[in-house]
Amino acid sequence: MKVVNFGSLNIDYTYRVEKFIQPGETKAVKGLTVNCGGKGLNQSVALARAGAQVFHAAFIGPEGSFLVDKLRESGVDVDFIRPAEANCGHAIIQVNDAGQNCILIYPGTNTMLTMEYVEEILSQFAPGDLVLLQNETNLVAEIMEAAARRGLQVAFNAAPMDDKVAGYPLEKVKWLFVNETEGAALSRETEYEAIAAALRRRYPQVNLVLTLGGDGCLYAGEEGSFRVPANMVKAVDTTAAGDTFTGFFLRAALEGSSPEEAMTIANKASAIAVTRPGAADSIPTWAEVTG
Repeated sequence: MKVVNFGSLNIDYTYRVEKFIQPGETKAVKGLTVNCGGKGLNQSVALARAGAQVFHAAFIGPEGSFLVDKLRESGVDVDFIRPAEANCGHAIIQVNDAGQNCILIYPGTNTMLTMEYVEEILSQFAPGDLVLLQNETNLVAEIMEAAARRGLQVAFNAAPMDDKVAGYPLEKVKWLFVNETEGAALSRETEYEAIAAALRRRYPQVNLVLTLGGDGCLYAGEEGSFRVPANMVKAVDTTAAGDTFTGFFLRAALEGSSPEEAMTIANKASAIAVTRPGAADSIPTWAEVTG
């Protein structure tokens, strides 16, 4: 089974700070790194390092060749990536001494997808293959519809959350990934179990994966509803934790693991990732997670 990820490609500018900057403040940072990023890139890398056959579909600006190199080095097929004259997407990331982050996104080439391009890519996949989406590109709703018409499975990570997500055809989605903040915004509930119950009532065919940071994760789907606790580690940088979880969960699920097994593997993978600095570079391999 193949995965095609219509996913964002970002250049990450990560600033280490003691505390997040506040309105009106000007302060020096403790360090700066420039890395590969974007939820799409991170999730493709996670899938590939977990052993999945994954193809990345996107447009890339002239300054982003090293992003394509990172995908290729990680085992991602990059033949569908198209060059563009516009600037790449990029992210301005603050990481504080507690390992938490806050992020500003400039979309750039991530919003250059066209339906002609989408249909060209989808025509090369068969019913049962998986389309992976995040909310950092354009045409998300249209890709869901087009994938469903072709009999492809759809996984969607509703991040970053905005008002458009509620209008997407989420009934076409097999796996919906949200964190507690995104789940609360979409469900208008605040308690974890209430979030899951509300989203399952609204989208009964969706298998919901709710990631909860230090509280682990919650699954609500065809097999029922259950929680898996977090692996407790000392976090250095949480930037790619959710993307790592998504990639490893999907690889395990596509290979026939139960949801509980897939969440346990994904939890361990994301726990390893947060002990390392950076985004894509922090993502472990399948052997590291399961060995």
